[in-house]
Amino acid sequence: MKADTLIRTEGMNTLIKNLGLIEAERFVMLIQKDTFDYTKWQENLFEDMTIEEIFNNAANLRNDSEKMRT
Repeated sequence: MKADTLIRTEGMNTLIKNLGLIEAERFVMLIQKDTFDYTKWQENLFEDMTIEEIFNNAANLRNDSEKMRT
């Protein structure tokens, strides 16, 4: 299991990469203001995706992450 600090760092890097710095910061602020229920959010996160799409997205993220480390 990853340490909390590493999860926060990787999460922010992912947000910045996909949203840009300003929108990533706005996203974090929106979550902090809101009564965000991660469990409820997660329940519907992948409902419109096939297993293959989920797998391919995860594989792409892993490959991108490995490229960023080198």
